[in-house]
Amino acid sequence: MSNSSGELLQIETLELQFPFELKKQISCSIQLTNKSDNYVAFKVKTTNPKKYCVRPNTGVVMPHSASDVTVTMQAQKEAPADMQCKDKFLLQSVVASPGATAKDITPEMFNKEEGNHVEDCKLRVVYVPPQQPPSPVQEGSEEGSSPRASVSENGALNTSDFNNISRAYIEQQDSSSETKALISKLTEEKVSVIQQNNKFQQEVELLRRERNRNRGGIPTIYVLIIGLLGILLGYLLKKT
Repeated sequence: MSNSSGELLQIETLELQFPFELKKQISCSIQLTNKSDNYVAFKVKTTNPKKYCVRPNTGVVMPHSASDVTVTMQAQKEAPADMQCKDKFLLQSVVASPGATAKDITPEMFNKEEGNHVEDCKLRVVYVPPQQPPSPVQEGSEEGSSPRASVSENGALNTSDFNNISRAYIEQQDSSSETKALISKLTEEKVSVIQQNNKFQQEVELLRRERNRNRGGIPTIYVLIIGLLGILLGYLLKKT
């Protein structure tokens, strides 16, 4: 960036740099420095007045002092091709009467045809990438304060995302532990049911065998009764 060292006003840069962003108003400042002993009046013009707002567009810079001019670009709906801008600005300066103010400025003061010494300085518009805010560096955790989420320019994980993932992982682990416990409990209940079923089947089988054995022969108690009757009958026969 080059500087303009005119006889009347010095301008910090000949480029109006706007960090271009769609649908957003963007401002840029011009610093005018008067190193002379004269009061200097200035006027700012642009090739695209509907696109820009200049405040102030006219004014007076006192001797050995500086003044700032703010140029605001209206929000744009589309980006220009190749991010190039053809808009231009013209800063005109002329010596004013001592003690002059912005109210004393007239269009005739900048008329060269009337013999006025008017200095012209052309400024061009340049679009630059928007500045990214620096990522905050956590110097140390303060007691009672929660960690702040940092903005990562290269897509790295910030504190908020890390906390969310950690929480999700813990919840997943807890859910996994509960699932494992439930599966273990169901497995134990299944084994217990199988054991009880086997025991029940064994008891049923014993009852079935007992019933079959009773059906297949004379019960023992019947044999005993018949034997006792036989002994009693033999005793009675001897008596007689």
